[in-house]
Amino acid sequence: MSEFWIYFQIGLKHVLDIHAYDHVLFLIALAIPFSFKDWKRIVLLVTLFTIGHTMALLLSVFGIIAIKVNVVELLIPITILITALFNLFTAGKSSKKESINLVFFITLFFGIIHGLGFSNYFKSILGGDAVSKIIPLSEFALGIEAAQIVVVFVVLILSYIVQTVFRFSKRDWTLVMSAFIIGVVIPLIIESEIWIR
Repeated sequence: MSEFWIYFQIGLKHVLDIHAYDHVLFLIALAIPFSFKDWKRIVLLVTLFTIGHTMALLLSVFGIIAIKVNVVELLIPITILITALFNLFTAGKSSKKESINLVFFITLFFGIIHGLGFSNYFKSILGGDAVSKIIPLSEFALGIEAAQIVVVFVVLILSYIVQTVFRFSKRDWTLVMSAFIIGVVIPLIIESEIWIR
């Protein structure tokens, strides 16, 4: 049980690390268009993101996929930017089933990209062969899922307060938060090491 708690905590800290806030920014971008009545949809999105994240770690642990760290570190803020831009262009519009299915697929794909960003660290903290890493990886994934649900829950509470107490419309809340996220990630993209030759 103590080993489970170790990897579960690593998963929690991976998401909630204040210095690596890109994961939280992505979750905020993912959650802001939703409210508590959409809880099933948002939990599904978060779970798909975790599945993508875990798939990337598995593929990396077994040596099936390898990608340069600086490429992933550029792709991560790009995924956040795309999600925030999607929110800007769809804010206030009725959600169509096709766009929801697209969001599900994109969330899974973005989970894979974010997982690749963590794969080198994950491999370095675990010794042994690839098969022996499967159980710690599962425990780590549960920690990620728990932390993501906490972040999304906090976003939904803030959304509720802003919309009921301060009388922001759902559309305005989505626009303001998406614009804020875009303002945070554009410098991350510009300052990426990939541009330095």
